[in-house]
Amino acid sequence: MSSRLLDTEFDRIILGIDPGTNIMGYGVLGCKKKSIHLISMGIITLGRVDSHALKLKKIFERTLSLIDGYHPDEMALEAPFYGKNVQSMLKLGRAQGVAMAAGLYRDIPIFEYAPKRIKQSITGSGNASKEQVAGILKSLLKFDEIPKNLDATDGMAAAVCHYFQGGITTNQPSKKNYGSWGSFLSDNPDRIK
Repeated sequence: MSSRLLDTEFDRIILGIDPGTNIMGYGVLGCKKKSIHLISMGIITLGRVDSHALKLKKIFERTLSLIDGYHPDEMALEAPFYGKNVQSMLKLGRAQGVAMAAGLYRDIPIFEYAPKRIKQSITGSGNASKEQVAGILKSLLKFDEIPKNLDATDGMAAAVCHYFQGGITTNQPSKKNYGSWGSFLSDNPDRIK
């Protein structure tokens, strides 16, 4: 689908990113009135790039490529989670920062969500597994097969979470904030068929 068609087919396009230094997941979500549609979802593999600095360069370039290809109106990123390995957290934070920088370079508003908030908005539980998140997204977005690498659905989950937060278009708090999948469904019964 050409980017010109995307601009006219959807009211808004959200790019979701699950940052990583070996695998970065992404999802492109099209929003039309009260419906959402999967435009694209996938991963960017960086495991064969030896230097951390070159990985960051590749993340920046590939994120710019996604932005230039799909013309998103907003970008939603999964925030790094806190872990015991400080070096891993630092590398993940750098990957997220580089993806954010690519969005800012193209004047895309950036939104960040904690992993638990993303899981809760999709499944109703902040402790849901990646497989549970992927299963709900498969049903919601009606794609045929769950990707082998769940980093792709994690990227899409960030985009869907952003949409569920009430359709925020600025960094101001939303008027309607859905705390769970159940509350979203009760307010939007026409969304599931």
